[in-house]
Amino acid sequence: MDLPTLFSESGPLARAFDGYCKRQEQIEMAQAIQQAIREARTVVLEAGTGVGKTAAYLVPSLLEGGKVIVSTGTKALQDQLYYRDLPAVRDALAVPIKVALLKGRSNYLCWHHLDRANQDATLLSSRQEVRDLGIVNRFIHLTPTGDKAECTQVPEHATIWARVTSTRETCLGSDCKHHAECFVVKARREAQDADVVVVNHHLFFADLMLREEGVPELLPNAQTIVFDEAHQLPDTATLFFGQSVSTAQLLDLLRDTLATGQAQARDAANWNDVLAPLDRSTRDLRLCFGPQTQRMSQAQLGESHLLFPAVEEVRGALREVREVLDSAADRSPDLAQLHRRADELLQRLCAWGGPDNPAEPVLCWVDVGTHGVQLHRTPISVADVFRRQRLGLDADDHDDDETADHADALPDDPDHAAALEALFDKADDKLDDLDELGDLQALMAGSEAVEAAPPTSTERAAATVPRKAWVFTSATLAVRNDFHHFTEALGLEDAHCQAWSSPYDYPNQAMLYVPHGLPQPSDPGHTDAVVDAALPLIRANEGRAFLLCTSLRAVARATERLRQLLADAGDPYPVLQQGDAPRPTLLDDFRKAGNAVLVGSHSFWEGIDVKGDALTLVIIDKLPFAPPDDPVLAKRLELLQQQGGNPFMSHQVPQAIISLKQGAGRLIRSERDHGVLMICDTRLIDKPYGRRIWQSLPPMRRSRVQQEAVDFLLRLKDSAAAP
Repeated sequence: MDLPTLFSESGPLARAFDGYCKRQEQIEMAQAIQQAIREARTVVLEAGTGVGKTAAYLVPSLLEGGKVIVSTGTKALQDQLYYRDLPAVRDALAVPIKVALLKGRSNYLCWHHLDRANQDATLLSSRQEVRDLGIVNRFIHLTPTGDKAECTQVPEHATIWARVTSTRETCLGSDCKHHAECFVVKARREAQDADVVVVNHHLFFADLMLREEGVPELLPNAQTIVFDEAHQLPDTATLFFGQSVSTAQLLDLLRDTLATGQAQARDAANWNDVLAPLDRSTRDLRLCFGPQTQRMSQAQLGESHLLFPAVEEVRGALREVREVLDSAADRSPDLAQLHRRADELLQRLCAWGGPDNPAEPVLCWVDVGTHGVQLHRTPISVADVFRRQRLGLDADDHDDDETADHADALPDDPDHAAALEALFDKADDKLDDLDELGDLQALMAGSEAVEAAPPTSTERAAATVPRKAWVFTSATLAVRNDFHHFTEALGLEDAHCQAWSSPYDYPNQAMLYVPHGLPQPSDPGHTDAVVDAALPLIRANEGRAFLLCTSLRAVARATERLRQLLADAGDPYPVLQQGDAPRPTLLDDFRKAGNAVLVGSHSFWEGIDVKGDALTLVIIDKLPFAPPDDPVLAKRLELLQQQGGNPFMSHQVPQAIISLKQGAGRLIRSERDHGVLMICDTRLIDKPYGRRIWQSLPPMRRSRVQQEAVDFLLRLKDSAAAP
């Protein structure tokens, strides 16, 4: 059965899905992916909201056979694919495939760490942790997977999870007495046996980082690799191909070393004395800066900054701790693991501030928080390293002798995710302990493992280019059908690019409203003016609105003013603020209220699906340009300028367009949705680049007249109330 028949009104997909609608755009996208799989090509495909990209890539991927890896933007989307979309498509096509869900290590319960939590009650910091621990103890004997997401009685962000799960740094690997029953090992083995493996971008790049370091990878052999929500990949890749070390990590090492040393090797050292210099020097790092939070590059610090001697003090103290742990490492697996952990942190700390590699420049910078400091070493571009992995090339293949000493510039430690857990909400850790899975290098390339000498660059490029398809898809990849911004960031110059617009009737379903008279976004009173301008629309719409801001400071101020104005007028619309509760809870509260206004920042700009009358007004405070204090962005713009380019138009504007398209996409999620998109930034109209931005948005009717927007919302309310 060919693809047009499968996607027809009488095909198996139509019989399997209620309300199914044939879309020519979906059929064409599926055909493009089928051709890419058959020819082992790379494709970059933008599919507007409503095209049905999930089915468009699942159907040909399942039909063409071979191993498939699907990588999504978040763990929530992972679960949606695994539990809902994949089973539905599999059953509709009646194909006998096995599907596996694979998450990062910190998502699975750890028997060893649960034992430690049970044995040492002093580790628990509250009665709530004690109650949650009891629930986890019952759950672990009932779950076949160990996935903490299945333990719904304990909230996702509960502090107990950090005590009963492992990271790469805290895992004992094959030395653990629970290795045979380890949930992580079980999940990996199931992934090896599956036809389709669902991962997320963090896990995929953790695996990619291992391969870049020459370590056998986790992910199994695959003929087709699909990235959904691919617009997130450049940022995710930058995160994983860099290095970071934080005061929080060092203090965690101190705490764990003190507890383990006193429990398992009390006679090996006076642990308090050994650890005191590292404790003191680590805390002194924050004292090198004033009370304000800030981000600065190494060059901005200046050669005489207090941070540099302070970092050297930490290095020296950490070396001493590492040596003591080395002498005690044979006492227990826990102490051996702490030694490895200290050694890896020291490698990262020594790499920070080190010499640059001109072939692949990196930026050393510091992020000063309220209570701690993070030292980052970030690649300016990830295009070369991603191109090498996609094409199956070695590090010395990309320009002959250009990078003979490239290995010196690569991270010493393949685990970068753990270094950023605090900042990125415990992003999936880079994974090790892969001996039980065997050598998967050749399998990932679609060939049998061979015991042979490494081929030369020419031989590898000519004979062993991996025969697999790479599919990159999202609703927001292009700027007016120009994919250059995305393909250049990931080294996808050879990719075939194609875009399909949304099939929705935007001129009739939605209005873009840009109010007159607002102050410039840089004006201190801009947020108040946004709320004041939005209030008539919120009232006409009876709530049911998102107010999306570009900063947490604006979220706080907008919430405060909106609550005050609504309370003074006696309006009954509840205002929900990001941070008051976990995102899923806030969204549930929003839907249940039926008349609420939700004020949020970047985490609400994408991955949110509120269909129907529950959300008919989306307000965006500013065009989402990247923050000006981002040192990595500043360095990228500097290099673009040096190359004779226009960094604002070639980098900043395309980035803002892609982010704005994501935020605007929250409004219309189905054929029956209607509403107003209000953008409170007059640069959209006044600046020359504004035209390029609004032309990249869906073709909504446009207005600058408040009453027209109010009338549009009132008509929606009247039509919804009509019998």
